[in-house]
Amino acid sequence: MTQPNPRASWKRSLAIVWIGEFFSVLTSSILQMGLIWHVTLTTGSASALSFVSLAAFLPMALLGAFAGTIVDRTSIKRLMIGADLFIAAVSLTLVFGSLGGGLSVAAVAGVLFVRALGSTLHTPAFNALTPLIAPAEALSKLAGMLQFMQSGSYIIGNAIAAVVYPAFGLTFMIALDVAGAVLASIAVAVSGIKTPAPERHTPEENAEASRHAVRAFLSETADGYRELKCHRGLFAMLWIGFAFSVLFSPISALFPLMVFDHFGGTTTQSAIAEIAFSVGMIAASGWIGATGGLKNRALSCTLAIALFGAVTLASGLVPPSALAVFLGLTFVMGVSSPLYTAPQMALMQERVEPECMGRVFGLCGAVCSWAMPVGLIASTLFADAIGVSVCFVLIGAAMVILAGITWAIPSIRKIG
Repeated sequence: MTQPNPRASWKRSLAIVWIGEFFSVLTSSILQMGLIWHVTLTTGSASALSFVSLAAFLPMALLGAFAGTIVDRTSIKRLMIGADLFIAAVSLTLVFGSLGGGLSVAAVAGVLFVRALGSTLHTPAFNALTPLIAPAEALSKLAGMLQFMQSGSYIIGNAIAAVVYPAFGLTFMIALDVAGAVLASIAVAVSGIKTPAPERHTPEENAEASRHAVRAFLSETADGYRELKCHRGLFAMLWIGFAFSVLFSPISALFPLMVFDHFGGTTTQSAIAEIAFSVGMIAASGWIGATGGLKNRALSCTLAIALFGAVTLASGLVPPSALAVFLGLTFVMGVSSPLYTAPQMALMQERVEPECMGRVFGLCGAVCSWAMPVGLIASTLFADAIGVSVCFVLIGAAMVILAGITWAIPSIRKIG
């Protein structure tokens, strides 16, 4: 049972931390859009966009499995403060390149990679904090509130970015991000939370813990693989999900270039495209939450892949004069995303034994975390040669074919 916080109620303490987190996510999303627009407008290169996105994602793919061990052996409060200040310091280095007008793609990618190292530690620490200070009966409701807050801050951040970038420039956006990270660290420091002090360990013990984390990760991943193989339909869905993620990742990275290069749009219109996608996701998630979605979950996953593919293909065929049509299609893309992810998760939860659930979801997370780099690397190699609109057409067609393959697999059709 969680003990009341000695300096403040858990609600007050958590509210202070969450306010700081809100502004941190808000300013991070503003900077993220600013950097994407900077790379897009200065290079006009699909490969450069994919390369920058890959750099920002790799730390989580490479180190995400070990971040939990570091969090467990460190003061969560100190780790969150340190990670936020580290992110602020790394972002601050961008100012010098921005003021000098020489912020290259390599510099942006390098800073995003190092910055993501801090995020890789901050995210599990933040997720581990709430159960330490809030009662168990409040955790489910808090999880929903947190998801809403983070989604809202992302949407608001994109809207603000559309105003800030043309009016004040990239340097101001960097300053906002630094301020947001510092504010988040201050919020944690003054919140009054007290997290358990970790046991002191020697460097040798920490090294052994890291080796143990690697062995445990590999062992649990193998256990999840063996468990899923007992469910042929779910096992097939795992690799369908991998293929879908490989195809999806370049599309998400190339959105801004599609707006700027193909349609000749503005930063505001690029932000509207991102917001439309997010609003579509929220709308579909709300519908699934209210109705439960389609009863045949395997069919829902298949239709979602087909819908996303058809809309992506259509987006590549939209003429440059019809940007409004593209913006509407991005909303439909957002709608299709939860129609795939929610039923897939429900199928796993229904079919897999509870004692194996963690290992199975761990396997799914590992597979999907590596699917995105594969897709981004592939798009880095060929996107510039064929053009961004052709990328959308080819990837959309591949998704439609993937949907056909999905429904053609008997074990998938049988899981219902």
